[in-house]
Amino acid sequence: MVIILNFGSQFAHLIARRVRDLGIKAEILRFGATADEIKKFNPAGIILSGGPASVREKGSPRPDKNIFTLGIPVLGICYGHQVMAHMLGGQVAKGRHREFGKEALAVTAGKNIFKGLPRRQTVWFSHGDQVVKLPVGFFGTAKTGSCRYAAFADEKRKFFGIQFHPEVTHTECGKKILKNFLFSVCRARKDWAMDSVAEGIIADVKSEVGNAHVVVGISGGVDSLVAATLLHRSIGNRLHPVFVDTGLLRKGEVLQVASYLKKHGFARLHVIDAGALFLKKLKGIADPEQKRKIIGHLFIRVFERTVRGELKKYPIAYLAQGTIYPDRIESASTSTAAAKIKSHHNLTLPEKLGLKILEPIKDLYKDEVRRVGLALGLPRELLWRHPFPGPGLAVRVIGEVTNERLAILREADAVFINELRTSGEYEKIWQAFAALFPVKVVGVMGDARTYEYVVSLRAVDSIDGMSADWHKMPNELLEKIAGRIIGSVRGVNRVLYDVTQKPPATIEYE
Repeated sequence: MVIILNFGSQFAHLIARRVRDLGIKAEILRFGATADEIKKFNPAGIILSGGPASVREKGSPRPDKNIFTLGIPVLGICYGHQVMAHMLGGQVAKGRHREFGKEALAVTAGKNIFKGLPRRQTVWFSHGDQVVKLPVGFFGTAKTGSCRYAAFADEKRKFFGIQFHPEVTHTECGKKILKNFLFSVCRARKDWAMDSVAEGIIADVKSEVGNAHVVVGISGGVDSLVAATLLHRSIGNRLHPVFVDTGLLRKGEVLQVASYLKKHGFARLHVIDAGALFLKKLKGIADPEQKRKIIGHLFIRVFERTVRGELKKYPIAYLAQGTIYPDRIESASTSTAAAKIKSHHNLTLPEKLGLKILEPIKDLYKDEVRRVGLALGLPRELLWRHPFPGPGLAVRVIGEVTNERLAILREADAVFINELRTSGEYEKIWQAFAALFPVKVVGVMGDARTYEYVVSLRAVDSIDGMSADWHKMPNELLEKIAGRIIGSVRGVNRVLYDVTQKPPATIEYE
């Protein structure tokens, strides 16, 4: 495996994805993880990520200096490149010219991480500082027109630094550079395949849970379904899936998922109808964070009531959750240098519930969750459902959530998704959904004036949800979808299509 020290950039997680794609397990740790903590993982290599800080600033993040005495190969990327040079006796200064975007790299030493690669290649930079003096034992291996040490190496200690980002697709040989570091330098062995990952998770669950019982929340989404299936394979009928119908789910979702689970042997499935309760608690609430917190806390209360009530007779010791890596990233739990974007209800378990947390897929990205699901034999039509937020339609009804608004949105979203499926466009898209704006506008239907809601359609392309581009849908299909929504969903007289990227926007509206 490879350890990635995160200095606050979400690119750290893109590095992990690239490493995993090459068949090597990657574990992200906070930048200040001690050398002793790292040694416990017995890693083949260490990668220092980029980050927003400057090594010239007082208090900027530093790794434990003892990582450089472990005898483990180290690759520093951007900030990691600079911090390694600085800590080992080199010098970092403010560059004369800041480099952002694509640059022409000239390789001056075509070996080690540059082995077999062209002498000139396009790379992607994002930096203002640069290394101007190398530590003893290092030599330059690549340069650009304004950066003398765009890459360096200490071959004896197997330390390498690159000022650019190999993890982004704009760096044409980035994957090959990482591959050279992993296999030629670190001599890492492939150990990250979805079949073996599933087997490992099942074994870990069996080992941790023992003879105890586990309760798991089923949300209707891919993550909770795969997590529940892994748990069921691990402990069988000692698993108690609780499907809380919050009244905030998509059209027909409760029946579809519950039917599937019962058909596939989930004998102790509990479906809880709590829609009226959630709607009552959300009355008058417009702030998105407040909505998320109310739903999260109420979700746990319903769980607590279920565990202390009808499940009291079972020795339940764990609450399992379908938390995945992006959930933890955006809730700022993987790096003290990261900023909180939004809270997730599956990360807010109150201690009073008295259960240990079990998160079987917490280290997987969405596409990896799907691949594990395929390895487990789950049907593609369930696995390839687009991501759905924990708070459900409550964060797609912008502003206050009411029965009327939920009904309108549920129908509009169903029309949108059905048309995408029928046209064959659905599986080309990372995520698509409709959102209802809390405003009414003037329209004309027939000879009458209307004053009704606005629906916004959102469809994005992405790899892991960390960044996204709007999906270029055929105009004819978009026109057909808008016409069907206007014609069949009462209460809507205008349909918009969102063409904003992430960043600056998030994929969801709230």
